[in-house]
Amino acid sequence: MQNLIDGRAIAGEIHAETAARVVHLRSRGIVPGLVFVRVGEDPASQVYVGMKEKKSRELGIHSETRVLPESTTQTELLALVATFNADPRWHGILVQAPLPRHIDQATVYAAVDPRKDVDGFHPINVGKLLLGDAGGFVPCTPGGVHELLVRSHVKLDGAEVVVLGRGNIVGKPMASILVQKGRHANCTVTVCHSGTRDIAAHCRRADIIVAAMGVPEFVRAPMVREGAVVIDVGVNRVPDASAKSGYRLVGDVAFGEVQPKAGLITPNPGGVGPMTIAMLLANTVRAAELAGQ
Repeated sequence: MQNLIDGRAIAGEIHAETAARVVHLRSRGIVPGLVFVRVGEDPASQVYVGMKEKKSRELGIHSETRVLPESTTQTELLALVATFNADPRWHGILVQAPLPRHIDQATVYAAVDPRKDVDGFHPINVGKLLLGDAGGFVPCTPGGVHELLVRSHVKLDGAEVVVLGRGNIVGKPMASILVQKGRHANCTVTVCHSGTRDIAAHCRRADIIVAAMGVPEFVRAPMVREGAVVIDVGVNRVPDASAKSGYRLVGDVAFGEVQPKAGLITPNPGGVGPMTIAMLLANTVRAAELAGQ
């Protein structure tokens, strides 16, 4: 389909750029290092961390995964993070969510050295993003969406953007990226959420819709104007008796309905997902570059 934004292809471009940067770093005796921490045996976390570690190694980034039991205390986890903060071998530290209920996620993210916070969740990096300070790390998924838009030559300057969802991982940082005064931004951004009146009316005037609400197939054809760019961040399980697993994954956009109206649209899968890993590894290499200055 002519109007698809191929996230796999664009992620591949970024991986190639990252690999070249790794070669340059290694020529200077610097081996980028990324350590993953997983607490418990959440099946999705096992898959995600495995994919990230595999791609790290393909690009020449040294990576390790530390797996801790579900019973690990917050104090024990924070102590491990502190050892990684102090270890110069690790330029990036990623604590995989979700964490067990007895561990406060925000406290753990705030404990990671902001110079190694390649997820972009530390309050210092969140603040830098909001202030337009390019010295911090941008969260990987909204950073990946921005790269999709830029590399697909979507006009951002002055664009009307509707971000569906106000979460700390996608919605808020996405709005912060696009609202900045500068190149590849300068958008007028509306953030819609569960308290928004008449979300459909907001969507219909949008040049760009970024759907990150976590509601299966929420965006339907009547909500989208002809020619709008639609980015689907959602990953939702819906029951499906015909599937071996008993469920199937769908996005926040009813793709079959919306695709004929959209100017450009991300498939799901194959759109935003591959970009998250690409941006994580690009952030890691940038952290190594900054540490080696």
